[in-house]
Order: sequence, then C-alpha cells, then structure tokens
Amino acid sequence: MTDVLVTGGSGYIGSWCTLALLDAGHSVRTTVRDPAREPQLRALLRRGGADPDAPLRVVTADLTSDDGWQEAAAGCEAVLHVASPTMTHVPRDDDEMVRPAIDGTLRVLRAARDGGVRRVVMTSAIGAVAYGHAPRDTPFTEQDWTDVEADIAPYQKSKTLAERAAWDFVADGGLELATVNPTAVLGPVLGPDYSPSLNFITRMLRGEMPVLLPFATGYVDVRDVAALHLLAMTAPAAAGERFIATSCHSLWLRDVATILRERLGERAAKVPTREMPLLVARGMAKVNPEMRSLRALLGRDLDATSAKAERVLGWKPRPIEDTIVETAENLLALH
Repeated sequence: MTDVLVTGGSGYIGSWCTLALLDAGHSVRTTVRDPAREPQLRALLRRGGADPDAPLRVVTADLTSDDGWQEAAAGCEAVLHVASPTMTHVPRDDDEMVRPAIDGTLRVLRAARDGGVRRVVMTSAIGAVAYGHAPRDTPFTEQDWTDVEADIAPYQKSKTLAERAAWDFVADGGLELATVNPTAVLGPVLGPDYSPSLNFITRMLRGEMPVLLPFATGYVDVRDVAALHLLAMTAPAAAGERFIATSCHSLWLRDVATILRERLGERAAKVPTREMPLLVARGMAKVNPEMRSLRALLGRDLDATSAKAERVLGWKPRPIEDTIVETAENLLALH
C-alpha cells in the first residue's frame, strides 16, 4: 500500500483521483482549505462508491499559505497536485490569478521534495498547450505551449506559467514530475464542485443558452482523467513527461448539442439548435464579462491528440458521446 497525497480532494478531478487511488489499494491523504469540509468530502466520496473505512486521511492546507504542507506530504511516495486557486470574481489583472497559481504549485513541490516524495503528478490543462497560436490544421501535442504574450485569459496564463514553474523547479533533479493536461472535463457529478465545462451542458439543458457559441475543443471523461493520473504516477516511462488527456478529436459546441438532442429526445428539448455568428460573438466578448474569458476560443478549433498517453502509458479513454449523455443524465437528475 502506497501513501499518496491528493491536493484539493473535494474538487471535481481531485475527488475522482481519490476514488481511483482508494480503489487501487492506496492509502490517501487529501487536503481541504477548511477542516469543516471534511464531513462533506467523506460523504461525497461515499456517493462515488468509497468504503467508509477506506484508508483516507483529510488534512488542512491552503495553496496561499505555507501552513500544513510539510506535514501533509511527509512520508508520501507520490503527490497528485490537482488543486488550483479559484476565484469568485473576474480578476482585476492577470497577476491576481497567476501569482497564486505559481506560488501554490511551488509550495506543494517544496513540501514534496522535503518530505521524500518520489514523484509528483500535476494537473495542468490544455490551457497550457493550445492558446495564443495562429490557426492550424494539425492537432496540438505535448510539444506545444501556450503563448502567454498573446491575448489570452488569465486562467490559461496561470495554468501555463504554473506548469512552467513546476518544470523549472524539478530541473535540478531529486523529484520526478509528470503533468496531465486535460481538455474540457465532463462526466458524473458527485458534489457542487465540478468542471466549468459542465456549465455549458447545464445551460443548454435548461434553455439558458439560446444560441451556441462558435468554438471547438476536445472533451474527456473525469474518470479517464483520474485513471491517467494513476498511470502517470506509477509508470517509469511517465517521469519527466507531459500527457494530454482527450477522448476524441475536437467537437464544436453544435456537435455536443446534436448528441444531446439525438440521444436524450424530449429531455433535451431546450437544447439550442442555432449557432451564434462569429462576428456577433466576438463583438459580445468585448462587452460581456462572462464571454470575455472565451474570446480566445471564438471561431477556433483547438483540436489535440492523446496519442502519447495511449502509446506510452496504454491509456484508453471511453467514447466521449457516452460521457456527454451520462453527464447530461446526471445533471438532469441533480437539478
């Protein structure tokens, strides 16, 4: 049994990583910012199928503070650094999001190094790969990096610079690092903290999105993302590597809407059928705060490939159409 630390265990990806680790027989420590959230976290994991007596320890640590990280990591064989600083408002400037992301990552890495951890698997994002580039006909790969000097949203900039900082930190050896870079994450929901990508599904189902925004990206099941984290944690060949997690070629939002309408019938009656003209969408992104963060996506096809994860680690994602439908059914049951 291996002791593994999962940062941000109550988050969407973090909770599924914790479940996957427990199912594989590992002993898990997971962090929460507020110790009052421990009962909620344990209830969430039980909903996901975790044994109430599973070897799980919940510790308190916040990415914005040094407190608790040394104790959390000490004696662990591996760390899955899933947590990322979150904001409830639009940042005044990029540094308001970028600085905490870098500082939090370095806190975890220092604690891992000092605690004798062998390998850290960091949850990065396609946002650190595919943004700020000219349009292209070939899929993005792990060789690509987002151009932080381009006109991109603070979130993509923060993910890119935090991952860059992580690679710089381990450059002198002593700590192995692998990163997982998911595309838009869908899948079953266990609690209130879930991927922003699911908001698009929710809004379509509720009829809160009268027209579809014109952009295309890859999608991946959260359970497959968790499985890739475990492979990146255990496979010798994963050390020093980045792995894109995507289940398919990119889908336009109109493709997702078509899958929902065809597979769910009347339950998807409110899903829109029309796509917003690109010029209109770009105009709205200049004045609408909600759309501003999507401006770099509009009209773009951010296709990416997971061929490396499949070839090197034997990762096999499930069909994304099934995930889209299961996600929608889960959200309909919740709401």
